[in-house]
Amino acid sequence: MNMSIFNEIYSKVIGALEKDLPEWLTYHNAAHTQYVLEQAEKIAVQENISGRNLLLVKIAALYHDAGFLIDHENHEELGCDLASRELLGTQLTRAEIDTVCGMIQATNIPQKPTNILEKIVADADLEYLGTENFKKFGDNLYREMLHFNPKLSPKEWDNIQIDFLSRHSYHTNFCRKNREPMKQLNLNSVKERYLVWPNK
Repeated sequence: MNMSIFNEIYSKVIGALEKDLPEWLTYHNAAHTQYVLEQAEKIAVQENISGRNLLLVKIAALYHDAGFLIDHENHEELGCDLASRELLGTQLTRAEIDTVCGMIQATNIPQKPTNILEKIVADADLEYLGTENFKKFGDNLYREMLHFNPKLSPKEWDNIQIDFLSRHSYHTNFCRKNREPMKQLNLNSVKERYLVWPNK
């Protein structure tokens, strides 16, 4: 039953993201959602989450950026509203839908997850910070930010990244052990690059 519920939701959400998101969303797109879904499931298994709770984690990962279908501002809240409406027609209970919404809201920056399920989805959303994918995903996010601020220079972007990486903390034991070390290496790499940018 869990698999049939999930497959139906997956097709609906990913289909909408692929079809309806604007092209300038070079980071917050269907590919990002699919990546976060994969990482959420991986982290959840490592944190001994299974059964119905694992299903809820996967559903929350699918919807965590679905609010972008409506607007880029307050997209977590919009995603929660969208999930609440669409999941009412499934076999999920009201309490389970509220749990999904809590996980979606937990991805809001600064992240403040309150339970293990929220910690998993929050970490999955920013898991890439501690991987070799950091530069690729960061470049995608920079191009997306240029849509709103065409004058954002690469040096200014590196400064933003340094500040963000310095403030960020993982929440799950898995990511603290397996992603934090690489995140520090990525932070050092951005700092080194920032120092050689010419002064304006």
